Amino acid sequence: MGLIPDSIEKLIEQFAKFPGIGKKTAQRMTFHVLKSPNENVARLAQAVLDVKTKIMSCSICGGITEVDACRICTDSKRNRNLICVVEEAADIYAFERTNMFNGVYHVLGGVLSPLDGIGPDELNIDGLLQRVKDGMEIVIATNPSIEGDTTALYLGKMLNEKDVRITRLARGMPVGSDLEYTDDATLIRAMEGRTLL
Repeated sequence: MGLIPDSIEKLIEQFAKFPGIGKKTAQRMTFHVLKSPNENVARLAQAVLDVKTKIMSCSICGGITEVDACRICTDSKRNRNLICVVEEAADIYAFERTNMFNGVYHVLGGVLSPLDGIGPDELNIDGLLQRVKDGMEIVIATNPSIEGDTTALYLGKMLNEKDVRITRLARGMPVGSDLEYTDDATLIRAMEGRTLL
């Protein structure tokens, strides 16, 4: 029989499943919840439920939203001739933090990874091809990894058949990193130094 009540152990286990959260941090979070007023805990629980019940994918870009289409796709100030292609919806927020990109986005939903059984049909590539029009610039902003580079090359070949400018984020971002965790200055330099693919 353990000394810690089961309900506390279960919450520690759940927090420890979050990326970057170890057992010690999960334990601190659990005891913070335990000490918090019931109203705060209820708001936390409701916020978690709201994320799971209210969030959907934008039918245009594949980003996350509570109403279809998302705020970025419906913003009349955005340059619709400039599409930034990202792996996951979370990557959009990395760019939006910089306040530097004024185009729109397209979420692939992952990267090509034959070893994991992820081919072109598992990604939102057809949706991208339908959005592309002559004269556009397509910024391929997949992560600088083997899978990200493979996906970028594949997209480059698919898009070469169209009259578009295809660019890739400039290097300077560490190989194997994720856009979501990249600092703003690095993202700005990468976007400013993008090159033709």
